[in-house]
Amino acid sequence: PQVMRYQVLLSLMLSSQTKDQVTSAAMLRLRQRGLTVDSVLQMDDATLGQIIYPVGFWRNKVKFIKQTTAILKQKYGGDIPRTVEELVQLPGVGPKMAHLAMNIAWDSVSGIAVDTHVHRITNRLKVPGGEREPFKSTGCSLTPPSSCIGKLMFSSHCRDHWREINWLLVGFGQQTCLPVNPRCAECLNQDTCPAAKR
Repeated sequence: PQVMRYQVLLSLMLSSQTKDQVTSAAMLRLRQRGLTVDSVLQMDDATLGQIIYPVGFWRNKVKFIKQTTAILKQKYGGDIPRTVEELVQLPGVGPKMAHLAMNIAWDSVSGIAVDTHVHRITNRLKVPGGEREPFKSTGCSLTPPSSCIGKLMFSSHCRDHWREINWLLVGFGQQTCLPVNPRCAECLNQDTCPAAKR
């Protein structure tokens, strides 16, 4: 389980500004080399860079991965932290990654992971407060807004659904509610979405 949690964190770090297929291929190459805290610490930066290339910002990620891995070894016995607050202190780990790591690695829902898709879709649906990313770091920082979607996203009563929100909206954002030329004619929300092109 400890190795799996470490691999989850590294996968999230690699995924930033990178297509899923590229991240997956980099993780496969890393796993073929024995992806553990110790194996990464023993790897020189040039080798790590060759393995993860062409992930976005790969040079910075080499640095962050090495720094984070050293911290995990020294401070956490080779495991990853159990809280969002500790995770975001690691080099190269932001709130979105921390919430996803809590969900996947620790099976703990700590908040809604907000990425470009979640942010764009909440803006298009006019979820109150969505334009300011209020749930980015805590999962719930406002009183529940009036819309049904807003209530689902912000209400602690709906915490059971927080786990699915990121996955659903990311898939929706990649397939239908595209950044440019959204497929409004195919969207089941076209009659209720304020941004739908009618």
